[in-house]
Amino acid sequence: MKILVLTNLFPTPWDPLRGAFNRQQFERLGALHDVEVLTAVDFRQRMTRAPCDTGVAGVKVDYFTFVYLPGALRSLHAVFLWMSLMLQRRGHLRAGAYDCVLASWAYPDAVAARRVARWLRIPYLIKVHGSDLNVQTGFALRRWQIRRALRDASAVLAVSAALGEKARAIGAPADRVHVLYNGVDGMLFHPAPAAAARARLGLDPAAPLVLFVGNLKASKGCLDLLEAFPALLRERPQARLVYVGAGPAAAALRARVEALGCTAQVGLVGAVKHVGLADWFRAADVLCLPSHNEGVPNVVLEAMACGTPVVSTRVGGIPEILPGEAGLLVPVADRGALSAALARALCRSWDKDVIARHAATFRWEDNVTRLAAILQAVVDENTAATGTPP
Repeated sequence: MKILVLTNLFPTPWDPLRGAFNRQQFERLGALHDVEVLTAVDFRQRMTRAPCDTGVAGVKVDYFTFVYLPGALRSLHAVFLWMSLMLQRRGHLRAGAYDCVLASWAYPDAVAARRVARWLRIPYLIKVHGSDLNVQTGFALRRWQIRRALRDASAVLAVSAALGEKARAIGAPADRVHVLYNGVDGMLFHPAPAAAARARLGLDPAAPLVLFVGNLKASKGCLDLLEAFPALLRERPQARLVYVGAGPAAAALRARVEALGCTAQVGLVGAVKHVGLADWFRAADVLCLPSHNEGVPNVVLEAMACGTPVVSTRVGGIPEILPGEAGLLVPVADRGALSAALARALCRSWDKDVIARHAATFRWEDNVTRLAAILQAVVDENTAATGTPP
């Protein structure tokens, strides 16, 4: 098959760490089929950042500039995306001879992909991740567009059962929704001595370490975690909190760290390449991800694959992948419960091998085999319906 992937969630020369989960999935899919990833790049990002190497292998990669009106007319972003794509890549798309379109992210990507697929007269599939449904469908005009895209898609791929139910509730036909959990790269993420990882990272070998990995934005709960940390410090004065990641809340975090007087106990190390995350997971006593909404975050799977327990919120697909022997769940934005859970997690004796064995059941090889089968079924169904060979 020749597959066109349309998404904003993929590494670009202007943001090489973006969408690591999609990179891992589509590189593996590219070993089985002809995959071309066409990624939207925000025009402001393209103007303000210097390009660098993305390190993507096994797929054809192209980029186009997403031009829109910042801060306004969000309900028209799918139209702006479609227009940006047509103005810059119309001839390329027409000559592509694709068998199907796979859109990764519901809005505006999947809404624009619906237009692309109808124009090219090929089927399209939608992969949904979490806030693209949980947040974007809270706005009436966006919800209407997403519902239409889900309804007309040949298949909807949800990264959790909870998200699959959400897609059905919005309008996706029940028989076209497939739950497809993300995988873990077991060659990269596996248990190894914490002491060696801490030595490589220059960390205190004995201090209890709470780790946050992800986008630094309020909806990821990074501010909730910081507000919960002083209560933990009162019980465990030697504890340390490290944030790995970048994002719009970084400045607010730094200011609040100073206001709380815990600059010596809290560190913000910035974004880290995907290959570098394994040592951080191994070095940590617990990963904490107190998100307000989620699909299935790969950092939880990857931390568990390293044998590290997780404290997270009871949202989205996290309860589906985090059993009691691997971590603790708390309510959203409950800072008292979060502090107490972190204290319990640091006191508990966890079986790292049990945690890692559980995470090993989430394999990219299984994910991509199922994904390829779903794509093939969609293409075969379209061929049978139209009489046009792929």
